[in-house]
Amino acid sequence: MASPPPPPPKLPVPGRRNVLITSALPYVNNVPHLGNIIGCVLSADVFARYCRLRGYNVIYICGTDEYGTATETKAMEEKCSPKEICDKYHAIHYEVYKWFDIKFDKFGRTSSPQQTEVCQAIFQKLMENNWLTENTMQQLYCDTCQRFLADRLVEGKCPTEGCNYEAARGDQCENCSKLLNPTELIDPKCKVCKNTPRIRDTDHLFLELPLLKDKLVDYINETSVAGMWSQNAIQATNAWLKEGLKSRCITRDLKWGVPVPHEKYKDKVFYVWFDAPIGYVSITASYTPDWEKWWKDPDNVELFQFMGKDNVPFHTVMFPSTLLGTGEKWTMMKTISVTEYLNYEAGKFSKSHGIGVFGNDAKDTNIPPEVWRYYLLTNRPEVSDTLFTWADLQAKLNSELLNNLGNFINRVLSFVAKPAGAGYDSIIPDAPNAESHPLTVALAEKTNKWVEQYLEAMEKVKLKQGLKSAMAISSDGNAYLQESQFWKLYKEDPASCAVVMKTSVGLVYLLACLLEPFMPSFSNEVLRQLNLSPEESLSLCDDKGESAKAKRPWDFVPAGHKIGKPSPLFKELKDEEVEFFRNKFAGSQAERSSKARADADAKKVADQLKGTKLSEGGPKKEQKKQSGGSKSKNAEVDVSVAKLDIRVGLIKKAEKHPDADSLYVEEIDVGEAAPRTVVSGLVKFIPLEEMQNRKVCVLCNLKPVAMRGIKSHAMVLAASNEDHTKVELVEPPESAAVGERVTFAGYSGEPEASLNAKSKTWEKLSADLHSNGELVACYRDVPFTTSAGVCKVKTIGNGEIR
Repeated sequence: MASPPPPPPKLPVPGRRNVLITSALPYVNNVPHLGNIIGCVLSADVFARYCRLRGYNVIYICGTDEYGTATETKAMEEKCSPKEICDKYHAIHYEVYKWFDIKFDKFGRTSSPQQTEVCQAIFQKLMENNWLTENTMQQLYCDTCQRFLADRLVEGKCPTEGCNYEAARGDQCENCSKLLNPTELIDPKCKVCKNTPRIRDTDHLFLELPLLKDKLVDYINETSVAGMWSQNAIQATNAWLKEGLKSRCITRDLKWGVPVPHEKYKDKVFYVWFDAPIGYVSITASYTPDWEKWWKDPDNVELFQFMGKDNVPFHTVMFPSTLLGTGEKWTMMKTISVTEYLNYEAGKFSKSHGIGVFGNDAKDTNIPPEVWRYYLLTNRPEVSDTLFTWADLQAKLNSELLNNLGNFINRVLSFVAKPAGAGYDSIIPDAPNAESHPLTVALAEKTNKWVEQYLEAMEKVKLKQGLKSAMAISSDGNAYLQESQFWKLYKEDPASCAVVMKTSVGLVYLLACLLEPFMPSFSNEVLRQLNLSPEESLSLCDDKGESAKAKRPWDFVPAGHKIGKPSPLFKELKDEEVEFFRNKFAGSQAERSSKARADADAKKVADQLKGTKLSEGGPKKEQKKQSGGSKSKNAEVDVSVAKLDIRVGLIKKAEKHPDADSLYVEEIDVGEAAPRTVVSGLVKFIPLEEMQNRKVCVLCNLKPVAMRGIKSHAMVLAASNEDHTKVELVEPPESAAVGERVTFAGYSGEPEASLNAKSKTWEKLSADLHSNGELVACYRDVPFTTSAGVCKVKTIGNGEIR
């Protein structure tokens, strides 16, 4: 069956409240983490859902920011084109937000024809109005890469006094948030080749912010008051104005971006700070060809914008200046909602460093999206930085959602669903005397105050306060049930019990409405259990008198209505699960990924060694069984060990594998004309500096095999303790000559060895090659040394014995 066609695009309606909502466009070079989600798309989604609940005519616009240096850099890293990067990560962002129940009217992209059209049209207006100037600027040029380096292709020490962050980007310091020019960095380096660039002259176009200052200040002074800007937005904006506005370059020496429609600058593109905010307009243009009805009607449209604090200057200074400079009547931002940083456990969330829980990680935990939404919104960093911890998530879920909200709803609906004689057989009872029931009247008064506080907070975009007010109704509901002792009233005072239960069912419905912006899947499930349609039921419109019903909660659900089947709404998060998640998401994504790959590589080696067969060259032949039974195990080992060509080698050079975080690539001299290239899975066990210029034991008669694109021509021997938590290289005696062969002292059925701590030599020696590839050996009857403890020698590598 074909899916129904999408609804027609919404347009502003005269006489109604028309609300245009945007959230900062997430950059497309990575997976969004929880800090990004709460700072932008989730907060805007909550407000958009609230506006729909209130009956406002609203559209929510967002999309991926796809042009600029970061995309080019990511494309270089992943060895593909910028468009392929954008296609890949746009799809990832879309799926993450879909899982989080983010409901956009349009989730678009800035790499669109509409972006080029709108951006170039605004540029032409700025040119006509003489707000742009040409200037020569000094820019870093990399002779190795033969290109001018855009801001994000340069890293160095932050020049800001008191900061001195070692990895500041050329456009902004991640540590202190100060905007920078690449030439200001101390000891700058090219991110591609790591060499030091030099300064060269290049011509660019600039937006003259100082000339636009008067228009901008008038706009800020008027709108920041009328739009009730958050305090952190006002402070960040005033700091920029106090520092003094400077001309800002709007072009860049890049290929991936909106081309500049000017003959002299046709080989340049617009700088991402200039074109990215225009993405709000172009994505609306891809939503409806009548986009100007939203963006050029300030008298009838209110613009609300959501973002993290590092984005404030672009939205309160640069983008407004750009629009003001066109001389056209744009819908300017009325209200800006800004979040501080959400930190993770002991440090900051970071996309660039992979720190924290990312959108796809949240999905993999099997913790439902409504729990994630609730926790992030209760922890929303509205006035100061807040901290995500697994223990706090557990406490919020178990205490507030499970024991408070879930418990209240389940107690009410389960009692109503009980068969007649114990409950109401799923039918809502009548309660004609509710207004004369003192306990219920007192509850209604408190509920109405909470709803008024909720509406006031949400209108001011105080989302955390709005959520707190809604949850207070649940707490009052639990207290109401306890104080009424409804289970006794059912037998002793049926009329009062009917009042309590009908009122409580009304509170359940009210909670589903108030919490829908915060936890939509939760609200849908509550309405399903109430046997009510979400499309028809969820509304708090003033013109329909629905918000006023809070004064009479017993009127929300009519008597005689049959509810659905109640079931628990939340599941407890146990201590062992919290500990598991804390360990699983410790460190950076790269470290977690490296560990996973290392484990996978180690398993691959072990699996392949299980099938390793020894041969003396030529086709491998299956050994025939001797008459009278198989060979003894020791006899089989004796033959195997004789075929192992183990030599003393010297590592001349060792470096990280370019395409595998868990592997080293070594050049090892084994006494031949040229060193052998060897790939070893030792990264997580032995530091790189300890791999340099040292003697090792090398198994040389291996069939070469490619390891992540590099062919390995031998195998290094290492030793591990019994549980393989510690691994060290096995070292031959200092007197051993490079290239000399290793011989064996003796054999036993099971490899075993103990370490003499004083001499650090093996006392018991054996040689064996079983399916697990473990052996113990010595050189010229002198034991190998190691400090790994009681351990076995293990081959670390890949391939077949030849």
